[in-house]
Amino acid sequence: MNSSKEERKKRAYEIFEILKAQYPDARPLLHYKNPFELLASTILAAQCTDERVNSITPALFERYPDPKTMASAYLPDIERIIKPTGFFKNKAKSLKNASQAIMKKFGGKFPENLDDLVNLPGVGRKTANVVVGNCFGQPAIIVDTHVKRVSGRLGLSSTNDPDKIEMELKDIIDEKDQTRFSLVVNFLGRYVCHAKKPLCSECKIIRLCPYPDKVS
Repeated sequence: MNSSKEERKKRAYEIFEILKAQYPDARPLLHYKNPFELLASTILAAQCTDERVNSITPALFERYPDPKTMASAYLPDIERIIKPTGFFKNKAKSLKNASQAIMKKFGGKFPENLDDLVNLPGVGRKTANVVVGNCFGQPAIIVDTHVKRVSGRLGLSSTNDPDKIEMELKDIIDEKDQTRFSLVVNFLGRYVCHAKKPLCSECKIIRLCPYPDKVS
């Protein structure tokens, strides 16, 4: 990443304007009704498709609709419901332990800031940013696998470390735009800038992309 901060910011905003027009409805594809449901769904989405998560969460949230019920849940029952998402034993522990922490530390009131959320068991920065950005309207750079890949290819980040990518993007994207930027870059990664076979011929920002392995 040899360009200056000013150059990267200018190009990032050129990209942002194009992607906002291309993906005006960019949003989380996980189904949720409240912050607790988005938190739980995001935990379940690790190494799993959003579609599969959405197929099992109705049953999960019908049985355990809030931190109180999830905190007192029988762990094998959570495991049974979420098994199709993979890594279900660890995910079940994260759901139960995070819910117990919400009950113990916050009296059952869902925490609304990043620092409190990342201190919940099993909740990392990506998951916390998903929640604060989409549920509480706070600035959030959400570094999922798509944002990680695309920001690297675009030369907007210089590392594979998600936390460092978050800081690099925060350095060039204004707070008011951070969540929206994350969402449209995510959609580009989902639908065009694929990991193995990017659809470069369909990409609206191809002229702004320095990726050396572009597919002609």
